[in-house]
Amino acid sequence: MNKALVIQNTLSGNKETFKSIVEGHVGMYVCGPTVYSDVHLGNVRTFLSFDVIYRYLLFLGYKVRYVRNITDVGHLVGDIDEGEDKIGKKARLENLEPMEVVQRYTNGFHDVMRLFNILPPSIEPTATAHIIEQIEMSQSLLDNGLAYEKNGSVYFDVLKYAEKEPYGELSGRKLDDLMSNSRELDGQADKRNPLDFALWKKAEPEHLMKWPSPWGDGFPGWHIECSVMSRKYLGDTFDIHGGGMDLKFPHHECEIAQNKGSYGKKPVNYWIHTNMLTVNGRKMSKSEGNGFTPEELITGDHKLLDKGYSPMTVRFFMLMGHYSSTLDFSNTALQASEKAHQRMMIGWKELQDLPVSSSNDVDVTDLRSRCETAMNDDFNTPILISVLFDAVKNINLVKAGQQKIDEANKTALIQLFDDYLFKVMGLQEESNASTGDDLGSSLMEVLIEMRKEARTNKDFALSDAIRDKLASLQISLKDGTDGTTWAKGS
Repeated sequence: MNKALVIQNTLSGNKETFKSIVEGHVGMYVCGPTVYSDVHLGNVRTFLSFDVIYRYLLFLGYKVRYVRNITDVGHLVGDIDEGEDKIGKKARLENLEPMEVVQRYTNGFHDVMRLFNILPPSIEPTATAHIIEQIEMSQSLLDNGLAYEKNGSVYFDVLKYAEKEPYGELSGRKLDDLMSNSRELDGQADKRNPLDFALWKKAEPEHLMKWPSPWGDGFPGWHIECSVMSRKYLGDTFDIHGGGMDLKFPHHECEIAQNKGSYGKKPVNYWIHTNMLTVNGRKMSKSEGNGFTPEELITGDHKLLDKGYSPMTVRFFMLMGHYSSTLDFSNTALQASEKAHQRMMIGWKELQDLPVSSSNDVDVTDLRSRCETAMNDDFNTPILISVLFDAVKNINLVKAGQQKIDEANKTALIQLFDDYLFKVMGLQEESNASTGDDLGSSLMEVLIEMRKEARTNKDFALSDAIRDKLASLQISLKDGTDGTTWAKGS
């Protein structure tokens, strides 16, 4: 097991040599989606980044218990401890049972994860399956004098906690600054101060999702679910906790306070956060009008996209940036990534047929060492990709007769790609009509021609139906100047 692995710890702000709490085992918890809407690309980047971390820890030989939760209750509209639960609101608008909404969007989330070849976690618990534990932790905080009940709701007392513990330590925020910048919000008169947050909320009679508790019918606050589920499945203190950087404050800050306040221990040794996405230099958001779904990115059916991109092209693009850096989407960047990904895959395929010699010029041992160094340096996938491109250069030189490779090093180079391109980075070979000659490719050519004729005849209903049906089968079409190609995502 490689002990040289270092990670950037959000809590300390430094790169730290990784050491698992239990030798040879890793407990990792990542905040999962709130299942009331379609998956957005920020979710994809976060879960893809932790997928690579998960894959690399397994590759190093660790036994990993990876927990990724599903938020199916408690996330309120506006995130200010007031208002309707987002899932309940969606259910009311669509005249559905809340669990119908949960199931639909959970299924959609899993579909997207499979599309981008993101491995499932070891455990995927839901907030609604852990109501008892959330009530118990809320009661323990009441018993410890760090929470208070008011009119059927229970709130965490931030100022009381801050008398002994540094609230704001993860995000680097000072309590005095938070207090001076806070203001009383409508509907929050039950709170002693604006920084307090809900552990349990009283449910109004019309509220759809509610459970009995010692304080009356209600539902859990958003923050407490991760505290109880991470502790239940990973113990009082575990190795790695993460999510998008938008969760650092207040969500993860509140988790730390809840855990320390309840049982007196820090919950996590290493905090990891992924950075945000931008589009043409601007923050990706619905209000900006520049947000698009994974499906739109793959089909190209969006005003900001020149065309669609295959799932593995998108995965490759995301890995070309470090998880902690801002990632900017643009047609130029995506098209450059598409070409780079194709060049990488062509190199891999040509490696299989390279002629071998009795002599050798390719230092595969050095290439592997550099791959290890890149991934051991805070999972640095951009550097890893650059090393693999150096390997592709060697392949091209051997193919051109300018270098030689012997049988042993060819085998070692094939293993290197298998280890780092496929196992660690999680890329897959994608079928395409321009390269395949099997029955599936022939059928795809027929469908593409039918769609082309439909568009020529302005039968856009048929054209769209073909595209949408293929998309439902995780097959994306890409229209370009050279015609239409296709790719299957999983």
